[in-house]
Amino acid sequence: MVTTQNADSVLKSYYLDVVSEQLDKTANPFLAAIKKTTADVWGRDVRKAVRFGVMGGIGAGTEDGALPKTNGTNYAQFVSTLKNLYGTIEISDKAIRAAASNDGAFVDLINDEMEALVKSSSYNFGRMLFGDGSGKLATVTSAAGAVDSVQNLAEGMVVDLYSSANTLKTAAITVTSVDRAAKKITLSGGNPAENDYLVVQNSKDLELTGLKAIFAPTGTLYGVEKSSNSWLKPYTKESFGEIGENTLQAAIDAVEENGGGKVNFIVCSWGVRRALIDALSAFRKMDAVTIEGGFTALSFNGIPVVADRFCPAGTMYLLNTDDFALHQLCDWQWLEGEDGKVLKQIPGKPVYTATLVKYAELMCYRPCGQGCLTGITEK
Repeated sequence: MVTTQNADSVLKSYYLDVVSEQLDKTANPFLAAIKKTTADVWGRDVRKAVRFGVMGGIGAGTEDGALPKTNGTNYAQFVSTLKNLYGTIEISDKAIRAAASNDGAFVDLINDEMEALVKSSSYNFGRMLFGDGSGKLATVTSAAGAVDSVQNLAEGMVVDLYSSANTLKTAAITVTSVDRAAKKITLSGGNPAENDYLVVQNSKDLELTGLKAIFAPTGTLYGVEKSSNSWLKPYTKESFGEIGENTLQAAIDAVEENGGGKVNFIVCSWGVRRALIDALSAFRKMDAVTIEGGFTALSFNGIPVVADRFCPAGTMYLLNTDDFALHQLCDWQWLEGEDGKVLKQIPGKPVYTATLVKYAELMCYRPCGQGCLTGITEK
């Protein structure tokens, strides 16, 4: 007979491994390509010593002349706080009791909840990879519900509304509809005004340090000032225009010359991928390759090319995934109470809830070895 006790046991013994595997390896192709590690985690922070430039103690000389002057390797200390990532499911007492005498019905109930959790978490974490850590989703352009972009918005999302002065106006309101063609949304509450902006609930400035932060031209990255450290600045090319085999290869060459590494992963918007296919298909067949996580990607001169829904329009990232890591305190775990249970009743409600948690931060050790092309003509 199904009870909350054996439901709790099933969540811990079976579903945890399954969900962890899905979120780490099949949620997003870029995330799947990045190594996960518990190294360099100290308390609440990630502290990583990174090497940049070359060692200066080398040179040529005469047969009996002085040896090169020693000069140690250049190091910088990256420091960033682990981000708290959560995913929550809810199961009503009524649903549990209805499935109490039917193991199959109970399995279907849990499967449905876990599939919804994986889908929502994959959406959210995939979005974070392209963000700047602020959690900002969109800016309101009119009180009628128009926003500058609906790329990061979906029905059912719970968001906070902030004013242009960064003051919280309304917390925990729901996105009830998204008109993607008109770039308009409807919210369950609040009074959005022009230049207000939306953030995932309770997440302002608490998300992973994504590609937008790494490619930001100014400010700090992991506590190091960009203006005085040229190696923190990736290769960028704006107003790229029409994409072709030679122009893309020239950009890849520039990234590799700039950072001294190898581009091994390309991610772009859907429109850019279509433009690349259109540009190359007339001359040669583009091969498909299977990459980490079971994803299928196109291959450009041996480099996998994937399209991501959260990549900005007209944009292509040229990356070396060996320079990235997701530092984590541990892999996904259920949040347990003092009694060791993960399935807990919400006080005052006939509903049980369970929460997955991971404490992690995304780091790029060599920003100068990455590239970003913008203003690409889409198809």
